Amino acid sequence: MINISLSGMLRRPKPTDSEADLLREQQELQAAGGQSTVAVVKRPDKRRGDAAAADAQDQRNQRDVVTIEDELPTLTPAPPKKSRFKQERVRFEDEDPGERLDRHDTHISAVLSRIIERDTSAVPVSLPCITGTAFPKALHRSVMESEGQERAPKGRKSIFARQIAAQRAKKEDSSASRHVSLSPLENMETERPESNVMGKCCHIPLSFSWLTKACLISDWASVTDRVGGPVLLTGQGLGIANSGMETMKIHEENQTKLQAMSQSEILEEQRKLLAQLGPRLVDFVRSRRAQRTPGSESASGPVQREDFLNEPLPNSTSPQLDHTIKAQESQWDTMEEDEEDENQLGAQPPITEKELPIKPQKEWLHMDKVEPEKLEWTRDLPAPREQSTKKAMQARFDFAGTLIPPTKDLPTHLGLHHHGEEPELAGYSLQELFLLSRSQLNQQRNLAISTLANVLAKARAGEYISSLKGSVLSSLLDAGVLFLLRFSLDDSVEGVMSAAVHALRALLVSSDGECLDNAFSWLLGMATFPLLPTAQEDEDEDDEGLDETMKETTKEKEEKKTDHDVARQDVVKGFLKMQGLPRLRYILEVVRPSPRVVLDILEVLIRIARHSTAAATQILDCPRLMNTVIAEFLPCSWAPATSQAPSSLYGLPVALAMKLLRVLASAGRHACARILNSLGGKEVLSRFVVVEPSEMLLEAGEALRCSTEALRLFAVAASYGQACNLYTDLYPVLVKRLQAGNWWCASSEAVLPLELDPIRALLVLLTQVTQTAGCHEELQRDLVSAQGAECPPPPPVVWSHVTGLQPTVISSLKGCVRALDGPAQMSSALILLPSYLLYMEAYYSQLCVQSSFQPVQCLQELESLTSDVLLPLISHQAMQNITSCFRSSSMICNPRLSAAGGDVVSSLPGLDCSRMKTTSTIAGLNSPLPLPTALLYLLNTITSIHKGLIKKFSPLILSDSVLSYLRSCIGAMPSVSHMSAWILCHEHHLLYLLLRLAHKLVSVDPEVAKHATLFHQVSLALVSWLLPGSEYQAHELMSVVTFSHSLLPEGVCGEPEMAALAELQLKDRTSPTVGALLRDALHHLPSIRGCYLTHLAHMESSVLSSRDRYLGRTPFVSSHLLPELTGPSLPSDWPFLPLISLYERMGLSAGGGHQVESLPAGSVQSVTNCLQWLLVLESWREQALTAVPPVAKLARLACVFLCSSDLFLERPVQELTWVLFRRLTRPAQLEALDLGSPPPGLASFHDLYSALLAQYEAVSFGDPLFGCFMLLPLQRCYSVTMRLAVFGEHVGMLRSLGVPLQQLPIPLEKFTSPMEDSLPLLRLYFRALVTGALKRSWCPVLYVVAVAHLNAFIFSQDAVAEEVEAACRSLLRKTYYLTDEVLKNHLLLFQLPQQNSELGFSTYEQLPPIRARRLESIVGTEVKGGEK
Repeated sequence: MINISLSGMLRRPKPTDSEADLLREQQELQAAGGQSTVAVVKRPDKRRGDAAAADAQDQRNQRDVVTIEDELPTLTPAPPKKSRFKQERVRFEDEDPGERLDRHDTHISAVLSRIIERDTSAVPVSLPCITGTAFPKALHRSVMESEGQERAPKGRKSIFARQIAAQRAKKEDSSASRHVSLSPLENMETERPESNVMGKCCHIPLSFSWLTKACLISDWASVTDRVGGPVLLTGQGLGIANSGMETMKIHEENQTKLQAMSQSEILEEQRKLLAQLGPRLVDFVRSRRAQRTPGSESASGPVQREDFLNEPLPNSTSPQLDHTIKAQESQWDTMEEDEEDENQLGAQPPITEKELPIKPQKEWLHMDKVEPEKLEWTRDLPAPREQSTKKAMQARFDFAGTLIPPTKDLPTHLGLHHHGEEPELAGYSLQELFLLSRSQLNQQRNLAISTLANVLAKARAGEYISSLKGSVLSSLLDAGVLFLLRFSLDDSVEGVMSAAVHALRALLVSSDGECLDNAFSWLLGMATFPLLPTAQEDEDEDDEGLDETMKETTKEKEEKKTDHDVARQDVVKGFLKMQGLPRLRYILEVVRPSPRVVLDILEVLIRIARHSTAAATQILDCPRLMNTVIAEFLPCSWAPATSQAPSSLYGLPVALAMKLLRVLASAGRHACARILNSLGGKEVLSRFVVVEPSEMLLEAGEALRCSTEALRLFAVAASYGQACNLYTDLYPVLVKRLQAGNWWCASSEAVLPLELDPIRALLVLLTQVTQTAGCHEELQRDLVSAQGAECPPPPPVVWSHVTGLQPTVISSLKGCVRALDGPAQMSSALILLPSYLLYMEAYYSQLCVQSSFQPVQCLQELESLTSDVLLPLISHQAMQNITSCFRSSSMICNPRLSAAGGDVVSSLPGLDCSRMKTTSTIAGLNSPLPLPTALLYLLNTITSIHKGLIKKFSPLILSDSVLSYLRSCIGAMPSVSHMSAWILCHEHHLLYLLLRLAHKLVSVDPEVAKHATLFHQVSLALVSWLLPGSEYQAHELMSVVTFSHSLLPEGVCGEPEMAALAELQLKDRTSPTVGALLRDALHHLPSIRGCYLTHLAHMESSVLSSRDRYLGRTPFVSSHLLPELTGPSLPSDWPFLPLISLYERMGLSAGGGHQVESLPAGSVQSVTNCLQWLLVLESWREQALTAVPPVAKLARLACVFLCSSDLFLERPVQELTWVLFRRLTRPAQLEALDLGSPPPGLASFHDLYSALLAQYEAVSFGDPLFGCFMLLPLQRCYSVTMRLAVFGEHVGMLRSLGVPLQQLPIPLEKFTSPMEDSLPLLRLYFRALVTGALKRSWCPVLYVVAVAHLNAFIFSQDAVAEEVEAACRSLLRKTYYLTDEVLKNHLLLFQLPQQNSELGFSTYEQLPPIRARRLESIVGTEVKGGEK
């Protein structure tokens, strides 16, 4: 114990004091006679038990306590420290610190000191038996075998446990025999578990025991007569001493009651209880009867239920009861089939010595006696049995990932039975594979991860979809397979590491590469969508209400997320967050694995690079990763491979490494520059472009792939305007390879597509170089005029560098067209033709903007090209065969083709090309898309330069297959996903080019003009389909095609005069006809087009980026990764865009009005143009708006009233809105109008209606148009909440809701039928009528509605609830006593609604008899009673 006190007289020692200072201070303290501030007291240990414990007893309250005698000097207080643990503890002021320490003392002595003896005073003491022997008799095995066999209970127990159980059972028998003499059953015993069960059952009230006997009286009544005592009840569990006597009393009472019952009563009770009792309980009771019946089987033998089922009932002759019991037993058998299947393994007979795989020898110690229970595990497993149940079973897989059927019997030497659960079934479940993957044995880890890799590969391929319920891939990802593979990558064993890499490749990589590589040479084939998950996170609730500057950025939110959260949303991003790239670099650089692992790692890196620009940048930023790839797998010199499958890829060129560079370069201009300049990409290109594939000293296929990927990388660099110096340096080599490209024409056999890939890649390269050279003069002019402003520098390649390529390309192009006639060369020609055509388009599109352009010579060349190449190609049978495949192969016309063929999860998107290649040819080498697209691309360029050639190409548009394809596109609803988007883009290019050419032909060819309506309908649909990256095509369609007069032939045919608006009968104004409005809309088509293009100005940057990519302005292209796929570029309701934009700018989400002066300039004209275009579409192009549901149309049209206080009062706006509203309320449209589903962009229609109600009360001025909008949702078929809102919260608006009945475009029956069943609304109807809030002169429509519903309610004859009937009587009584005779007569004499009559309904001249009787029954009695 330490006591510390402070003295204010002497100075305290300081840390800086020396020994001399300390000694001097000690002497001063002693001289002053002061006491020491520290006293050390030894506390005795109370556990030692010595005398010191007694001396320390008086100091127990001062132990381990620090006290301060003097006050400390005043100090500046420090901020209090808060402890999170202190808040959880409760302390009391008078609590002794020593007791608190004792409570927390966990020493073994303290624990043992708290032992409290159990109170056994109430437990009976069992005295030992008095015997004549000094010691108890020892238990011998021989005694057990001879005497205890029959008494031993079933089950696997030791010899000692069986002997004790037999003695206990014998003691119970002897105890029962002292109370009840049951001599015939003395030697019988039941199984102990069943006795316990029935002992618990006997705890029910004793009055129910006779029902139990009655239930089975037909089975054992004769037995009880013979034995003279109860069979079922033993008395155990009663808790009394004379339980046997009490049991006999119960038995006698049961016998008395049974004798008093008739046979029919007994059978009825038996039927009831057989239906209530479980099958196990009935089996037990019957087994007791079988055991106690003389001559029955031994208690240890099995009791068969069939013996009792087939046995005739002793006391019953009723066949109906036999049928009932058999039906009940069959039902029980069905219920227990599953349990019998599960217990089949345990029901096998014990193993015999002959079945042992190894025979025991006499010399073996303790093996002289066979114990079957201990040797059960050595026997063969039973054959798998087909389950009779339909419940799902656990999936099991073999080492190849193949799903094993549960009934398949496989030999055990395959190693598929080493699992604890269901040992008879072959294969391993996913849980068992996860467990094995964390084993300490290397072989088990390797085997488990390899099996998981095979399972993942087959799941991605969709092999389990028809066999398994749920998604295997989703289950594995939810279980954490990504984390498992990441941990396995860190394994020190190379085999496990290699298996983890293979599994990672199976998880991340799908069969996308082949399709994208094939499409590389198509029009805009370099552009791909990033493989980002489409699901977006919800807004963080913590950021709600904060200023934009206070909200967390996306990067900060990402950094706060855990690895699990990131991986759950995006698997690739989760792998990057777990530092997967450095580990892959370590495996490549240090481990130097086998070829298969190297290829798997390269494929994983390619998949990560396709994820996004950020992921590609991380690959480039990973230290030494790309340096290792280039140095080891793209060397500039290498030794020839000694075999077809080398043991190591290090030091040899690998095509996948070159492909990785190409994919990384496609991610962005800066990434490409880093590869070319920092990583030595130019030297690699020079090495692999110069050398012919046959001279690369590699396997032939690998050499072709390396050469192809090198040319593709070169083409990607040229598409940014980079590596142009390399083109000039390698010009002779490239021209030589171009001239040698026709070698396949002389071949008599079909050429492999792999051999044609280098030619296609070379043509793509030359196309990009030509486009770059065509931009040189433009950039040069911009550089001069920029005067210091930022401008891309002109490329080093000029137009003269590419002019020499055109003759060679034209010669090869003519050779391809001629080769179409040869059966062996046709397929090769069809593959190469698109690349040649795309080069010709790039050449002529750039030629016409050059200063050296010679128009006459160019026109002659185009005429020659048309007559020699293009027209023969268009009329060729091969081209007709391709166009005939448009409809069957179209992804737009056949949305089922885009359905996922494999296992797809949202966090790991892929292209899943395997299904497309099997179900359609659209994604393969024989795709019908590339050749027509390239041909139309060239034709549009040619017709822009030489307009005299336009009419020559009309046969292509007028072909039956093309027109049929266009008709199929109308009304199609293609689904957009990562699997379909990439091919949909190419099909959109085809449709866009078809429409551009058709638009040019409409004005020059009358035959094509006949199909102008078809072309216009397709253009309207295509605008809504175009995906991100195609904004330029959407802009061009809207600028040239969509609002073109030539594609609206209805304006010339007199159709505007077919409809009129006179039936509206607007007061004090002349209503123009629909024809006049349509003519005016056609006259203002240029203004309408300008309005929509203005409202798309926010997409300007996207349009410019898309234009540069589409027109080949290579110096301005920033990336070949398209914007993130979030759906089409324009919404399906884009015709309403000006209305929606104005509503959002005014910020009227909660209603309220603005003065028209506050509207932006030109708003009225913008709204007018929008309504005019909507009128044109609703009149002639109704199919274009089928994607917009009617409720969305109504919600968008309501913006006219919410944008301003009087915008809807402007004459052109009101006239057009009237026409659109009437079209929206046509019978077919009304049937489809569902106000219960929320409109797109709104939480519910009720919220919008609430805003409209507030706006109507504020600024409507009783306008009939606005009033019709308010009445439309009050129809009987819609929600009652909107009617309650009008008659409850906004009852004041009824005074101004004066829409005449004749002007209402909706049938009145829609409001009055069926009868209203909302009691609160009926009360509100009555209150509004009685108080005068609802009058016929103010609101005629709702007056009729209220009167009709109240009349139907008060005279209803239907059976209703008591509360409703009371309300009905009350309203009828109040109606009868109304002082307003007019209202009273309307309510009592209402007959039918008539919209054209003055009142709006017809009335009876007098009260019909049935109504009179109803009124008499409720009111007449009270009247007479009052008179009395």
